[in-house]
This record gives sequence, structure tokens and C-alpha cells, in this order.
Amino acid sequence: MAVTNLPACDGLFIISLIVIVSSMFGTSSAQLNATFYSGTCPNASAIVRSTIQQALQSDTRIGASLIRLHFHDCFVNGCDASILLDDSGSIQSEKNAGPNANSARGFNVVDNIKTALENACPGVVSCSDVLAFAAEASVSLAGGPSWTVLLGRRDGLTANLAGANTSIPSPVESLSNITSKFSAVGLNTNDLVALSGAHTFGRARCGVFNNRLFNFSGTGNPDPTLNSTLLNTLQQLCPQNGSVSTITNLDLSTPNAFDNNYFTNLQSNNGLLQSDQELFSTTGSSTIAIVTSFASNQTLFFQAFAQSMINMGNISPLTGSNGEIRLDCKKVNGS
Repeated sequence: MAVTNLPACDGLFIISLIVIVSSMFGTSSAQLNATFYSGTCPNASAIVRSTIQQALQSDTRIGASLIRLHFHDCFVNGCDASILLDDSGSIQSEKNAGPNANSARGFNVVDNIKTALENACPGVVSCSDVLAFAAEASVSLAGGPSWTVLLGRRDGLTANLAGANTSIPSPVESLSNITSKFSAVGLNTNDLVALSGAHTFGRARCGVFNNRLFNFSGTGNPDPTLNSTLLNTLQQLCPQNGSVSTITNLDLSTPNAFDNNYFTNLQSNNGLLQSDQELFSTTGSSTIAIVTSFASNQTLFFQAFAQSMINMGNISPLTGSNGEIRLDCKKVNGS
């Protein structure tokens, strides 16, 4: 899910869970709860969802873009909305980090959501909770699972540009490195595979997968784990010395729907990113069996994805009197 961007249906899996978080997160994670705004902003979830529905009318990728913001936020300083802060005299924005520059998007929709929430419930809903709400709404609106979003995060007072450059998994690094980055924030291999499944929708730029097309790892040849038909298509789309900004679908078959086709694609070597295909093509990896199970059972994937999103949302949140409730997600209060 390290990439670009990273669609409604009946029978959604409503998963209400009391999450037992590991001790490494301390007690703050356990303070998140599903009813945090029930008395202060009871329509918060509906406001977020309706704003995203409106945005989807003109931008089919926005759901994938929004879930990616939550992902890239939580991996740096925890889920504190630090990714949303602009440059200022005292802040170096994470938006300028390698994983985010010219690819992280959806900030305008986050601002629209925040404005709507401020109009309804001034000074109540944090920007970090906006990202958590938006991730769930984006997935369920694309036909994926729904889950009970745990709430009560507060917003960070600074950004971590260096952390964004080093902590966010990259689409061109090894599975072992990516696994280590997940482990560093308390997420396991099952979380890694499940959350990678968010690449069932959205787009990616040539620049994050063209390393596979012509001279993979200095071999002078394409990545041997890339399906030859897909390879030919991508070589035409992303020629050597061509634009790195051209985009294509992460999921060849159902690019705007949230389903388990991402995993069946991996089984036929049709994963777009190196980090995607590695989940199935790394010899001896424990990820292979997980990919196989999700490919054959969409219900299992949906349940695992929902739980892993809750797990990710529990990474080092600020609660109580820590942080603040930003009034404008782009800047700390009073700046």
C-alpha cells in the first residue's frame, strides 16, 4: 500500500470489535472508542460519507486517495494528521516527502469534510479522526466492507518529514524491508497482506513501477514475475525515458471496485507494483498462503481488512490533553 492511491453494496460486514492493542501502544489506543462523538457530533460519520459521495461524482479515484492519506499518516508519528500540515516557519511538511510528493492527493476533499464538520459541530472532530472516518467510508462506498471506526484521536502539533521519508513502505523495496516497517508500528504479516489489498482500487504512476519494465535490479531484463501481456502493455504506457507521471490502474479487472481481485491478479503475475507481486512471488514467504486464502474467499479478506484497518488506526494516537483539535487541517491552531 505504499503507492499511489493506494466504490455501495448490500451485505456489508459490520464489524464491531473491542480491539485489544499490544502493550507497545500503551493505554492511549485503548481510549479510542466508537461512540466518542455520539453526544457532541452525532452526524459526523454521515457528513464525512456524503462529502465523499459528492467528490466521487467527479473523481473516481478519490476513495483510494483518501485511504492512502490515512495509511501514510499513521506510519509517521502515529495517526495524528501530521500528513495534512503545510509548510510553515516551524514545520517541514510531510507532503514533500518522497512517498507523498506529487502523488498524495485528496487534501481538498479533507478540507471540504472538515468545513462541513465545523459548520455542524465547531471545534469537535479532529482531522486525524476525519482521515479514519474517510478511509472507512471510501472502502464501503466502493463495495468493500464497513467497520466500526474507533474515534477520539487528537491532532499533532508538528510534522515529521524525515520520518515520512524513511518509515512509509516503498513500492520498490523488498518484502523483508516492508515487513520490518509494518512490524515497527505493531502490525504483523497478516495486516501487511490485508492492507496491501487496498490496491484493489486506485491508480499508480509509471515512476513507482517502471523499475520492473526494462532493467529490473540491474539485470538488463524486465522483472520475471511480471505477466508478459501486462509487461507489453506497461512498456507502451511507460516507455524508457518517458513521463513518470502517467497513471494506470492498480487492479486490471475492476479498477474502481473494492473486491478481492487484487489477490487473484497476484496469482497470475498481474500485480502492478513490485511490492504487490512480492507477496505471492517471494519463494518461501508466509505471505503466499495468505494471498491464496484471500483470493479464494472475499469474505475472509473483507473481515481481515476491516480488522487490520482498526489495528492501523490504533497506532500511537494522541488522546486526552495531548495534541489539539485543529480548526484547519492544514495548520496548527494559532499559526
